[in-house]
Parts: sequence; C-alpha cells; structure tokens
Amino acid sequence: MTLLELSGIKKSFGATHALTGVDLNVRRGEVHALVGENGAGKSTLMNILSGTLSPDAGKMRLLDREYRPAGPQDARRQGIAHIHQELSNCPHLSVAENILMGMEPSHSGWLDWPALNRRALDILRDFHHPAISPERRVADLPIAARQIVEICRALAQNASLILMDEPTSSLQQEDVRRLFACIRKLRDSGIAIIYISHFLEEIREIADSFTVLRDGASVMHGSLQETTDAQIITAMVGRPVETLFPERRPLRTGERVLEVRHLSAPPAVRDASFELYRGEVLGVAGLVGSGRTKMIRSLLGLLPAKTGEIIIGKELLPARAQSSKLKKLMAHGVGYLSEDRKGEGLALGLSVADNATITNLSSCSRWGWLNRRAQAEQTARWIQKLRIKVHSPGSPAAKLSGGNQQKVAIARLLHQGARIVLMDEPTRGVDIGSKAQIYEAIAEMAGAGCSIMIVSSYLPELFGVCDRIAVMVRGILSPARPVGEWTAETVMHTAIGSVASGAAEKEFQP
Repeated sequence: MTLLELSGIKKSFGATHALTGVDLNVRRGEVHALVGENGAGKSTLMNILSGTLSPDAGKMRLLDREYRPAGPQDARRQGIAHIHQELSNCPHLSVAENILMGMEPSHSGWLDWPALNRRALDILRDFHHPAISPERRVADLPIAARQIVEICRALAQNASLILMDEPTSSLQQEDVRRLFACIRKLRDSGIAIIYISHFLEEIREIADSFTVLRDGASVMHGSLQETTDAQIITAMVGRPVETLFPERRPLRTGERVLEVRHLSAPPAVRDASFELYRGEVLGVAGLVGSGRTKMIRSLLGLLPAKTGEIIIGKELLPARAQSSKLKKLMAHGVGYLSEDRKGEGLALGLSVADNATITNLSSCSRWGWLNRRAQAEQTARWIQKLRIKVHSPGSPAAKLSGGNQQKVAIARLLHQGARIVLMDEPTRGVDIGSKAQIYEAIAEMAGAGCSIMIVSSYLPELFGVCDRIAVMVRGILSPARPVGEWTAETVMHTAIGSVASGAAEKEFQP
C-alpha cells in the first residue's frame, strides 16, 4: 500500500532552482533510500516533507489524502518525523523528557514524573541500548544512544513515516549494527523510512527500494535488488563512472619528509611513531575514539603532547613545544584538513575566494592590500579544477553543499602549496561523485610529490587511495605496512584488539 506519493515537486530560492520536478512513492513498511550528490536537492525535499518549507509546485498525498503541512508541528501531527544529521535533542533534559516533549503526562497542572518515566520506558523497551535509561540526561549519552532517543520520540508521536538524514555519519560499527536492528524493527511494524546515505553498501544492507535525485529532479527509481551500483552512480553523476578510485601508482619509497617518534598525549594517544615519504599516501585506520584525530592534533600542537620528537626536513622539534610548533610546521609546508568542516575547516561567514586563499593571501596582495580581482581569478582556477558547484568566487561558503564545502577546504591546501598534508576524514558526508573528484585530487597531489596522511573510518577509501596503512588501537599506532599486506578483516581485527608495545609486531601481522 502506498503511504506517500509526490508528483512534480518544485522549489526555488530566488534564481536558484533547488527542486525542478521530483516524483517519489513510498510504501508502508519499507525503507526507501534517497540518494544523490551533494546539492541534488535531498535536504530541500526532506524539509518540504517535514513542513519546514512549502513547495512552489507539485502534489503531495499522504495515506491517499492531500498533504500540505502548515509547519513542522503539523507534519508531526500527520505522522511524519524528521531525524536530522545534526541531532535536535535537548541535551540538558532527561531521556524521558526528550521522548515525550509536548506530550508530558500531568496531574492538576504538575508534571507526573513516574508516569513520564514509565511511558518512556515502554517505548524504549524495543530498542534496548545499555547507555539509555529514562532518567538519564541526554547530554551524557553517546551519539548512537541520542539517535535512538530521536527515534523513540518519533514513535511517541505515532509516526508512520520517519525521515533519516545520514544517521550513521558519526557512528562506529557496533552502533551502526544496533541502529540497523532498530530500523528493521520499525519496518516490520509497518513504519516507512526514507533513508539518506552516501554509502551504497550501507543502503544495500538496509533499504528495499531507492530514488536518485540529480540537479533537483528524480532521474531513477526502483528495487535495489534489480539495480547495480554502477547504474546508480551513473544516474547520480550523469555520466558513467568506471571506478571510484584513481589508478594506483606503483609504490616508490622516496625521500623521508616527516618522522614522528613516540608521540604521546595521554590518555588518548599512548605511543605513535611513523614515517612519511615524498609522494606517499599513508592511511590511518581505527575505531572512533581510538586516538587517531588526537594524534594528528597533538602532532600539530593543537592539543598538548607529553612526549615525542618530530623530525621534518633536517629540523628536530620536541613534541611538547606547543606554541611555536605549528608555525614551524607550516613553514615546512604542512597543511591540515580538519574533520570538523563547519567548525574548523572553513570560515563559513566568508566567501569561497576568502576561504580558498586565506592561508596564502600573499599570492593575491601587494604592499598589504588585497587584490580582489587577482583573488577571484586564482580561486576560479581551483573551482574549475575541483569542479566546485558555486555561482561565483564571491559566493558565501555557507551556501554550498557539504561536498562542495569540502572541495573548497582542499582548494585552500592546494593554494597554500602544502607539501605535507594531514587529512582527517576527507570525504565524510560527501557524495559519491565528489568523493571520486577528491580521490583524484589526492592522487594528483601525491603524483606531484606531496606527502599525504589520511585518517579515515571508511575502509574502502583507505584501500583505494593509500600506499601504506597503519592502525590506531587504544592510543597505540601499529607499524605501517603496504596496503597489499592488509585486508578489511585484518584491519578490523587489529582495530578491536589489544596491543602492548612489546607484542606490537606480532599483533599486527595481517
């Protein structure tokens, strides 16, 4: 039975046409994947369904009745709940208060706490998570548990359709399995889910059918069992994509450009040593919380290090030297791409041109004065090279999709002329087409002699672009080995294992 039917949905913001004609059908009790590149219109469509925006044209029917919500609250009353990628819990309130917000039981004008906790517990019972209890404050929960609280709030509102936007982007593997188990229970109970994800393997595991959006229009739909990944990717990007990853270059051990010896930044980083060679792409795998990100940040001086030495060029820097270390590393051509794109990777209030040139303004200034024309011309070259979808170099970075924002951050590194690049989750929240372009840019940088370290939770990415891989486990970095000596199974076995320094060599045998 059809639950939701959309026909010819259009939406414009001034001269920008976000949706140019979307058709979508979702049945009861199915998981329907919505896929497309960043900027294809997925978020706009979800905001229309959840009542945040109104369409300019088209028809929507829910349970065979016209559906045109007056706002988010009206959409929730009609059975549609939206779980955003950035969760909208109230962290200072309890789990029970979040689940039953706006539906709290009361007696004579006073909140009935026992009844509130009992009702919340009844809803939570089918989605057991060891960290969740009705009385616990949401701020004290891990991300995965907060997502379950959001799902339970949707169930408390008797939702018949739940919209999930990139729900696994911040989860580790065990939490993903738990979330998928929750989704299957919802599906089996007759609740429909529209599921947005950039991971095709994830979509195949959890979804039944799919719709592809491209440039604001629905261009393909069908059963996942009857469609190949290549067909879906071609529909997404509008052209055949032979392979997601660039052709692998032969591994050549060149000049050592960076060596780190016994870096520690307790409690997250216990012992990290590695060497990085010219033209190499070195990958670092590991579970969320293993210390990967803090290793890079303590190396740069963004977090205090306790012990260790950094050798770059012919200069030896004590890892504990915090204030001067970052400046010296940048002088040696070190660039950094943060995993926090919005918080650290970009200045969202500035233009694309300002963001792309901010670490090398001397290239477009004279006598201390910025030459805006030169800045725009230099930025335009990076826009063309990285195929950034933007109206002009002067457009605000905040208006770009996530994938295009990430490409602007990479343009900054290229414009900076960085020769040693540390990348933390370079394709998180990025669509498949943009991923392919970012991988191509990484390969070109390495081919031009840049040395790159990539921290990533996405194993296919590490196997596809890296020459060597090391694994971080409980604050200890394993020896780096050629990618051919690893498999996905040995990486995961290592990542969940226990390593003592004396047994490290044996533990990391692939």
